Amino acid sequence: MKKSEAIFGVLRIPIDALAVFAALLLAYRLRQMNIDLIPGVQLLDPATTLPDLEDYVSLFVIPGILGFLFFAATLKMYVLLTTRSAWNEVGKLLIASFLWLVAVIAWYFLVKKQLFYSRILLVHCAFFIAVFSMIGRSSVLLLQRAFLHCGIGVRSVISIGGQSIVKAAKQTLVDDVRYNYLGHVQTLAEIKSLRDTQPIDLVLQTDPDPKNSVTNALIEYCRSEHIHYAFLPPVLAENPHQLRTDRIGLVPMLSFRPTPLDGWGRVFKRAFDIVGSLILILLLLPILCILCILCILLQGFPIFYISRRTGDSSRSTIPVLKFRTMIRDADTKKAALTAKSHRTDGPLFKIKNDPRVTPLGRMFRRFSLDELPQLFNVLVGHMSLVGPRPHLPDEVDRYSSYERRVFAVKPGITGLAQVSGRSDLVFKEEVRLDLKYIEEWSLRLDLWILWRTIFAVLRKNGAD
Repeated sequence: MKKSEAIFGVLRIPIDALAVFAALLLAYRLRQMNIDLIPGVQLLDPATTLPDLEDYVSLFVIPGILGFLFFAATLKMYVLLTTRSAWNEVGKLLIASFLWLVAVIAWYFLVKKQLFYSRILLVHCAFFIAVFSMIGRSSVLLLQRAFLHCGIGVRSVISIGGQSIVKAAKQTLVDDVRYNYLGHVQTLAEIKSLRDTQPIDLVLQTDPDPKNSVTNALIEYCRSEHIHYAFLPPVLAENPHQLRTDRIGLVPMLSFRPTPLDGWGRVFKRAFDIVGSLILILLLLPILCILCILCILLQGFPIFYISRRTGDSSRSTIPVLKFRTMIRDADTKKAALTAKSHRTDGPLFKIKNDPRVTPLGRMFRRFSLDELPQLFNVLVGHMSLVGPRPHLPDEVDRYSSYERRVFAVKPGITGLAQVSGRSDLVFKEEVRLDLKYIEEWSLRLDLWILWRTIFAVLRKNGAD
């Protein structure tokens, strides 16, 4: 470990303690002076239950500081890492502040069996703790970044092996200010020679083999020279998402899940789909009725078209509901138009200015109005609000094994590919974006995609 890493890691403890101390004293002073946080507005009655400052510090401030440091430590906020994501820091600080607030309320209500001195004082305390700790942490982070840019605390890394380091790892080592990538070598002798001229902090092996004497010699050399040794798992190097370290008894085991939607993620997403689809159906019900009337008046029955599409298993199909946008016998004319498909980069069938599309259907497609009935598919569980788009079984039959990985989750009304170019994307890029979504799913990502969908619909690009 770099000395600067240890210094900045330890520095976070007094910085947090000072932030909590300042927050609790400021909240006390504001309540003592009957000052609310809203400028020019006085909503508070004079404080009558506040203790003396000395009692407040000894009975609440000092335990409050220790309590916050405990929650921060529980959330691993004092791990001695070089730097962490700023958003990661902010998120954990908010969680620690909330846990601190809950703990204080629980202590006074359940243990002391009395109310806190002042409810607004407690709210101010939690608010100022979050704000001041963020300011303190940001200052430490910026200072540490400045030291890194000056070369202090930077880790010198070298990779070794007959196999080249994967592109994603190399790019990170080259671009990230935390690392100084010295390049890739083939033999231990090259590492020894290089170490004579400059220090090496981390040796990264790309093709470890416990039966190979070279690997054992490399590990022994790193141990004797106090150099950190790590390796890229050959199978998982190109599939780093959702990587976990498990154990079989005392034996460590590396494993990865194809998607965070395994386990509770699937439950949360389904709940999100049910609530979201119900809200959207209720909000859009007048529009859906108007669209149904337009369909009846301008192109007659049937109003809806049910397309059998492949669901979240490549062996099953789901009935995808859409407003009818084509003439009644459109499916029988598809074979004659196959040669005119402008999608020659994959198995998908798309035609610019498809002659089978009705004038009303063209308007529906322009603003993706034909997709709105799929909200009912989401409600009953055939689809999700967000996910890879469902494709026809005859198209899926031509998928490669790599492309079939998109069936790990339910198809969606919209998705990462749809907000990134829609049908203007080549098929290979569409699959890459769908797999990126599957591997990096979160509710926040779903909300972002739904928000971006509004702008993707308003733009004409990619709307077939």
